[in-house]
Amino acid sequence: MKIRLGTFNLFQFVEPPYAWYTKKEKFNQRQWLEKTTWIKDQIRKMDCHIIGFQEVFSSDALKSLVKELGYEHFVTVDVAKLSSRNPYKYVTTTVAFTSKYLITDIETVKVHAPTLESHHFTETDEETFHFSRLPIKAHITLPDSQKLLVYVCHLKSNRLNAFEQVFKKEDSLEHKKELVFKTLDDKYSTALKQRLCEASSLFYDIERSKENPTVLLCDLNDKEFSLTIDAMTNYKYHDEKNEESFVLYDASYQYKHKIHNPHPEAKEPQRKATSYFLGKGNVLDYIFISNHFTRENADNIATVTDYTVLDEHLQENRDGSLLTSDHAQVVCELTYKPTNANHKESK
Repeated sequence: MKIRLGTFNLFQFVEPPYAWYTKKEKFNQRQWLEKTTWIKDQIRKMDCHIIGFQEVFSSDALKSLVKELGYEHFVTVDVAKLSSRNPYKYVTTTVAFTSKYLITDIETVKVHAPTLESHHFTETDEETFHFSRLPIKAHITLPDSQKLLVYVCHLKSNRLNAFEQVFKKEDSLEHKKELVFKTLDDKYSTALKQRLCEASSLFYDIERSKENPTVLLCDLNDKEFSLTIDAMTNYKYHDEKNEESFVLYDASYQYKHKIHNPHPEAKEPQRKATSYFLGKGNVLDYIFISNHFTRENADNIATVTDYTVLDEHLQENRDGSLLTSDHAQVVCELTYKPTNANHKESK
């Protein structure tokens, strides 16, 4: 059994006559048709069973769109809010989730209060803190009665492009924490502070459900090797003495891309960017998996057999387009081991 999962930032999915953030930012009918046609084409190329979406304003329109493509199950856990002064202007956005398999249960991801304290939020902040986009936590029933827990999230964006540290693979957790927490103490990036708290709350929720095979489909709004990823996946970020390693793993590292006619001196292929800012590519969109799917786990139930970034539209225009998206789409394929019942039948 193969299950294909994807994450897709739709870039202002707002059905006319509605606008987003300012009354002038909206699509006309011709533009909306062009955008939704492109989205449908991309979803067909992704060829996924399960997709998480970000930047969803018009959820009913998205539900109808994916149903046309054979996705019977669709979930949101929040509603994009309209301006109190303009009933045709959205001021918040949401995430959404669609599946070709039955969604058996939806749960709420709650803010982890001790996390706020550890990140030096004041009591007033703690009372008002909330996710910038409420995450989705969905239980799925796959063929052969296999269960899968799916999270979809879109963490706080750094809209003001305030200073934030950029790290490399070799940077230690201690080094990253030292630099980042100095930045937070100096109040250079409130967006990063919120993002770390959102990621930490997700960590504790995922940790409580760690017996379940789990995937997370996300736009993290943070780069590869960022401390945000440690906050969401790494036990030692939260407790240096903890002997456990990670609650989630970046699925990209679980798949080795085939190189045809390799050159002896060729370097490892660079990871594809999923978004660009001022011409520089960054990885912002990820698929994370639990240890149930890692190749290092001898008792795994499945492994990653494909990991693809669909970025042709960004190669044509790195800034993306409102009629397409400013993010690449990410797809991960999991190939399950035969169940005992199927194994017996095959004999």
